[in-house]
Amino acid sequence: MAGHSIPHFQNDGGHRVIEIGVKEFMCTGASIPFDHPHIFIDMGDDNEKVCSYCSTLYRYNPSLKATETIPPGCLFENKAA
Repeated sequence: MAGHSIPHFQNDGGHRVIEIGVKEFMCTGASIPFDHPHIFIDMGDDNEKVCSYCSTLYRYNPSLKATETIPPGCLFENKAA
């Protein structure tokens, strides 16, 4: 989809479930250098989806903004070198 960026999420804390405010996103597994291949996940009509690499369960929460997560701190931000 043109016009917006796809949020990336990571699970450094090893959480079983991460609530997010979008249904289309990228999972990175963990922060660099412990990340897995960054994969696009589309929940479609569902409200939950499991990452096929790290088994994190992502749950859609419409009350969250695109960059918010429960628990907090799961937004992946690639720090410039």
